[in-house]
Amino acid sequence: MKNLKFLLPLILVITFTGGFFAGKLFSTNSQQERLIMEQASKSFIKPLPKQLPKLESAKDKVLIGYIQDFRDPNLVDYDNLTHIIFSFAHPTKDGGLLLNGETALNNLRLMVSKAHEHDTKAILAVGGWYHIQGGESYEYFKSAIANSTSRSKLVNELISIVEREKLDGIDIDFEHPRSWEDAQNLTSFIKLLSEKLHDKNKELSIAVQAKINSVTGTQSNYVLYEPSMFQYVDHVNIMAYDGQWDGGYNAANLSPYPFNEKIVNYWTRLFDSHNLSKEKLVLGVPFYAQPEDPSIKQISYAAIIKNNTENAEHDTVNMNGTTYYYNGAKTILKKTKLALDHGFGGMMLWEAGHDAEGLYSLTGVISKALQAEDSYVFKEDDTQRGTD
Repeated sequence: MKNLKFLLPLILVITFTGGFFAGKLFSTNSQQERLIMEQASKSFIKPLPKQLPKLESAKDKVLIGYIQDFRDPNLVDYDNLTHIIFSFAHPTKDGGLLLNGETALNNLRLMVSKAHEHDTKAILAVGGWYHIQGGESYEYFKSAIANSTSRSKLVNELISIVEREKLDGIDIDFEHPRSWEDAQNLTSFIKLLSEKLHDKNKELSIAVQAKINSVTGTQSNYVLYEPSMFQYVDHVNIMAYDGQWDGGYNAANLSPYPFNEKIVNYWTRLFDSHNLSKEKLVLGVPFYAQPEDPSIKQISYAAIIKNNTENAEHDTVNMNGTTYYYNGAKTILKKTKLALDHGFGGMMLWEAGHDAEGLYSLTGVISKALQAEDSYVFKEDDTQRGTD
């Protein structure tokens, strides 16, 4: 009973204190609710600003230049190129790999070193039109990728040279798959090589025939590709030139602008229909001139500019007793705009050793246009050229 005397006051204290704190809690909650309601009513009248989702920046456009194995790598405009591709290594029928002697190997190593000094990616091209052992490279390449044994051997050879020579990737130039069997074997080869290269954070590109006949303007079917193959590569370098060989020889069909329009439309439709990214597509342009007289050799754009700098504004010139057809600065700019307007990932040139230097450099012309992208003003009378 004595304990009850003390218990009753204790209960009253606890009850009073609990009620006090409950009241305080209720009061605080009520104030918070009023603030929330006030903010809600204000936001109804004037919505609170929302943080916009962060958008990924657009991919940088590529400018890919090929250089032949006998060229002096010191002459390349690395600053304006994102990729430089050394041409060529040659496959053997059993899956081996050949370079054109010590000079080619030394040039490759110098090119890689110079490219990396300028943060330009150094790539090795495999194939080409002619083979080091004579004749077209087609039969050699066809045999090398025709079965799993030689195919795997060639892939391993390529991975080995990439690692040994500190390359940034491989470019495949199989000229040209002429049957569905060729196309399927090429796809199997590209898939395997892609897996090996991408595992090492290296790139894989493929050079492809334009697929449009420059005379008829229709699709060419003597070169065949399996569209699914393109999912495995980083860049598809479209050789949108050499149209002079379609039908009877006609130098004017080297690479005129209307021919390129049809080429770009073809590849755009193909990639759209197969849900492939058009950022992979790279439009190739020639840096050489084709003679009207086929018995005369081609000449470089550099030689045309050396003859007269005003030739940069034109697409034809009379030299050495014949007319030459080429792409001057205006046409190069129009083609760059054409590629950008269709969502292509950039431009490609054949080849770096043919370009003029300084103000009249076509590499500089393309680079400026790609860097400026939407802000660049393309005009018919555009005279902006090269680097200042």
